[in-house]
Amino acid sequence: MPSASPRSSSPIARLLLVGAVATFGFASLAAAPAPKADTPAKVDAQPKADPRSVIAKHLEVDIASVQPSVLPGIFEVARGAEVLYVSSDGQYALSGDLFVTATGKNLSEQRRIEARSIALRGVSDADAIIFEPKHARYTVTVFTDVDCAYCRKLHSEIAEYNRLGIRIKYLSFPRTGPNTDAWHKAEVVWCAADRREALTRAKLGGELTGKSDCPTPIARSYELGQELGIRGTPGIFTEGGEYLPGYYSPERLIQRLKELEPKPPAG
Repeated sequence: MPSASPRSSSPIARLLLVGAVATFGFASLAAAPAPKADTPAKVDAQPKADPRSVIAKHLEVDIASVQPSVLPGIFEVARGAEVLYVSSDGQYALSGDLFVTATGKNLSEQRRIEARSIALRGVSDADAIIFEPKHARYTVTVFTDVDCAYCRKLHSEIAEYNRLGIRIKYLSFPRTGPNTDAWHKAEVVWCAADRREALTRAKLGGELTGKSDCPTPIARSYELGQELGIRGTPGIFTEGGEYLPGYYSPERLIQRLKELEPKPPAG
């Protein structure tokens, strides 16, 4: 059985699990009784604590990840690509997407995109298996599992991605988790003298032989994929932090990458 993710025990992760099924999930951090109508309000003579520090303490996050949201009295809490909206007293949290009604802009997804881009820029090429053209126009990071059928389909077209100027930066994401056959295969691939050849052989269903006890970045890549919200493999991310879940043909991927390029200012 896969071992539990280390982040699943954090308060913010537990809250997000509660709200993941619904479009908007509501969770209470503490069951505080409602005040009685005839109870006079108490005057607090002490200076109020910084709401950000209160929230950070409740959710066990760094205070820098807590920022005022566009909603009065509501704070945004970010952990990796996860976003929560929390009351100023830290007692209530809302998991869901926040939109601008006039334009339909998804502010939550924009925050996730920014966080993903920052996280992916921190991944060293030394932790990846890279297939690249001589002149790369785009780089995409692909979280991959050697046993995933659509991962194999994507890799069977690796030459075409490269021909179109797309650099593929593979990170290991064995979907079944640690201590499983897929994880062991990823270790054998990483420990091979020629990782690119070993990965190609594995994705063709060939027999994998060799050691699997060398130091690997697989655990780091797997945890990063979870933090970025991977829902399956292949999981493709652009340099700008856009998440493209599932298989994209070379033609579809290059078209999407062109669409995401920054537009020159008008005039």
